[in-house]
Amino acid sequence: MMDLTMVLFERLGLLLVIAFVLTRIPGFRSLLYREFSFKMAGIHACVFGIFGIAGTLTGVVIGSDFTVTHAFVWEVEADQMVVSSSLVAIVMAGLLGGPAVGLGAGIIAGTHLFFLGGIGFMANSLVNPLTGLLAGFTARFFSQERVISPIKALFIGIFPPILLMHLLLIFDSLDRTMVELINTIGLPVVLSNSIAIAIFTAMIAIVLREQENEAAFATRQALTIAEEALPFLKEESFQKKAEGIADLFYARLKLAAVTVTNDKEVMAHKGLGGDHHRIGNPLITQISHQALESKEILVAYSQAEIQCTHKKCPLEAVIIIPIWEAQQTIGLIKLYFRKPQHIRPVELMLAEGLGQLIANQLKTIKAERLELHTRDAELSNLQAQINPHFLFNTLHMIAALFRKEPEKARHITVQLAHFMRFNLKLVSTQLVPLEKETEHVKAYIEIIQTRFTGRMQIHFIQPEEMSHLLIPPSSIQPLVENSVRHGLEHVSEGGRVDVKMEQVGKWIKISVQDNGQGFPDSILLQAGEKVLTGKPHGGTGLYNVNQRLINLLGEESRLHVRNLSGGGSEVHFTIPAVNTRKEDDL
Repeated sequence: MMDLTMVLFERLGLLLVIAFVLTRIPGFRSLLYREFSFKMAGIHACVFGIFGIAGTLTGVVIGSDFTVTHAFVWEVEADQMVVSSSLVAIVMAGLLGGPAVGLGAGIIAGTHLFFLGGIGFMANSLVNPLTGLLAGFTARFFSQERVISPIKALFIGIFPPILLMHLLLIFDSLDRTMVELINTIGLPVVLSNSIAIAIFTAMIAIVLREQENEAAFATRQALTIAEEALPFLKEESFQKKAEGIADLFYARLKLAAVTVTNDKEVMAHKGLGGDHHRIGNPLITQISHQALESKEILVAYSQAEIQCTHKKCPLEAVIIIPIWEAQQTIGLIKLYFRKPQHIRPVELMLAEGLGQLIANQLKTIKAERLELHTRDAELSNLQAQINPHFLFNTLHMIAALFRKEPEKARHITVQLAHFMRFNLKLVSTQLVPLEKETEHVKAYIEIIQTRFTGRMQIHFIQPEEMSHLLIPPSSIQPLVENSVRHGLEHVSEGGRVDVKMEQVGKWIKISVQDNGQGFPDSILLQAGEKVLTGKPHGGTGLYNVNQRLINLLGEESRLHVRNLSGGGSEVHFTIPAVNTRKEDDL
């Protein structure tokens, strides 16, 4: 028995070598990820069936006198029994591929055993399809696991040899020699088969882990390189883009050479072959034009495919990554290798990941630029709005003052000039010093208080240390104007507007309060959020200010509107208390 056990383990070693080769077949991965199709099921059934036949050929033959034949099993005499290792392959077929693959592989291996003949040929041929079917149904209990653990596989592997022993007894129940044969082969077959199945599952788990580690490494490297490439991709000049990407890829990937092209010529080259892979060389090779047209990653494994005209070019293989933007290929990244063998699956995965990431980044950059241009256009439109009624009313007031108070008229004229100059230059900048903004507001206040002498008082409170901060232009004046035109519209005397700035933690709160009629309840929640087209005044001023604040400073700086308990209303917003950004002075 010990001799038979050693022989079976020796033969199973050869079988496991075949299994190792099997795990390296690219299509084998579809079994691990449960990617079922009738075509792949048929292919896998045939592969595992042939694997089962190999298990039979590497088995042993036992004669009626219990002698063991060590030669490979090519034929079996009528008084001999083949002890096959085919059940290892059939169990794995069922566990990995399910009932269909297990049954198909079992039929192939069983048919081979049937035609070999010998003692117990019926039991040997029938146990294979039964084992494949049962192993396939057993695998459904472990459907959440890609690969069954070796311990579970060891336990499952005990039952097929036991099933074989029972079938041998059923078909040859009257043969006393069969009982003795079963006693001889029983334990060796159970041990060798179950251990081989456990080793096979462990081998698959290792292969799968290697593949996942390679994929994870390629993904991490692609993400890192794509992030580092972002500053170069943002360059307006394609030449600078190409030079930056070529330098980065060459340094990070340790390639033989890197070439970056547009759709017509070479824009940058780094590495070997620089004496003939020159900037400005036109794209003339077939594979380059094919990559431009197909937008797919292409690989050349020989100099003939690369079509380099230089006889002593050291570059023998290349991966070509198309650079596409807005559904159009704008260039190529060529990763060159000294030898075709240097292109491994991990390099291909990395190239695919880089190509997709760069395409996504270019798409994002284009969207950001479009959004920026759109926002700038909207801000310019909002900031350029001037109320013509205010201008005409002020000019009429100045004309009247020149007859009674010429000095006052000249002063108001200067204030109007300051006010208009600020408004006309709004479109030239996005943020201005708070000092400039307050000068603008004070000019407006002087004009208004002169127009409505005795009707209202406007008070402006500003700490001196806040003058260095930056604020969107014309953010405060429209709030004061809103209080004057709407809040105090029906106030004939005693009107008051308070403009106050104070620091609250890391923010500067700027508020405008009045003692007027407040906002109607029907529009209080909508004020500043949208233009109320159905209302007499529409709230355009508040809406424009709110949009400028949100677009330039963020949601934290949006307008807040409320009615005061004692009458009147308050509109306030906040700006960061620390802001070092510099803008051109108005």
